[in-house]
Amino acid sequence: MAAASTSFFSISSSSLNFRRSQFLYPPNSLHIPSLSHIKKGVWGQRHVLFQVNCVSERDKQTAEPESESTSLPSSSESPSSSAIVGGDDVSGISAYRWCAALGGIGFLETAYLTYLKLTNSDAFCPTGGASCTNILTSDYSFVFGVPLPLFGMLAYGLVASIGLQLGTKEKTFDTGKSDGDIILVGITTSMAVASAYFLYILNTEFAGEMCLYCLTSAILSFSLFFIAIKRFGLNELQKTLGLQLSIAGLVVIALTASYNNAQSMSSSLMETEIPYFETEIAKESSPFAVALAKHLHSIGAKLYGAFWCSHCLEQKEVFGGEATSMLDYVECFPDGVSKGTKMAQACVDAKLEGFPTWIINGQVLSGEKQLSELATLSGFRSENIGQSN
Repeated sequence: MAAASTSFFSISSSSLNFRRSQFLYPPNSLHIPSLSHIKKGVWGQRHVLFQVNCVSERDKQTAEPESESTSLPSSSESPSSSAIVGGDDVSGISAYRWCAALGGIGFLETAYLTYLKLTNSDAFCPTGGASCTNILTSDYSFVFGVPLPLFGMLAYGLVASIGLQLGTKEKTFDTGKSDGDIILVGITTSMAVASAYFLYILNTEFAGEMCLYCLTSAILSFSLFFIAIKRFGLNELQKTLGLQLSIAGLVVIALTASYNNAQSMSSSLMETEIPYFETEIAKESSPFAVALAKHLHSIGAKLYGAFWCSHCLEQKEVFGGEATSMLDYVECFPDGVSKGTKMAQACVDAKLEGFPTWIINGQVLSGEKQLSELATLSGFRSENIGQSN
């Protein structure tokens, strides 16, 4: 009887197929999903019981390719699943890091420009000349009365913070498209549209002038936009196309309304009747300011302004009362401002774009200038102070 039971099963290790389930056991587990029990038989014999899955030859042939395919997920899984496990995870972290890095650079640039706007300081222009100052102090540098760089600083700051946050989540294998991804695409879309709008203004309203800060910001905005949409994926992007078009339309409408409002305010100012008046400069002039004013007068430098211009008054305050009286100052509205009033012909011939404006040695300089800057531009040296006295 024992012999019969022994010969009833002929078991070999090669004939048994044991397959691990990736859902029941961790990848590094050494346990085999077969239950073995040692049980004492009726006649005192010990029997080994196995849980055996019967597999036919056909199933065995189909099972072998499946086992090979499970060991090589990159060749059998869909591109999306393999990307989640492997390469896309790395590229995702890299994309978010790029967003954080470029957003940080843009934040520093716009923070510097915001500081200049709030302190009425002149920007350092690497290309030389006054192009940067002319553009950064123009009417287009404000949106609804708020300095444009301040909007840029907020946008770049959000992109940098979201990039850092999503990069951290990516390390925990949270690869699903989150709300942060959608917000990132929305912000970069608005930034790219705004940059394209400003580039159009730069080419039409400031032809022949160059603003390195404006171009740098445009390059950063476009780079962040392409990185964001590439990371988001084409299939997912099609679902949010309507949202992106809506954001782009709102940006264009808002910028156009802001600049149209600024132009209407300028025209309404021209329609308001303002009689001409003179403002006395009570500040005392320093010896350096007096000597510089004499030097500017000797080389034919001119200062163009308007009596109602607060920046023109501040420029005179820099020199003081005595030195201001020595400058060749040209008042562009000597008869006051009323409907139909035109600027003085000298100001029209100078093709002024704003007040105050300096013309020194044929170079047009818009905006307020410090005494040291005017000394450098005019070739004045501190050794000339004694000679001027």
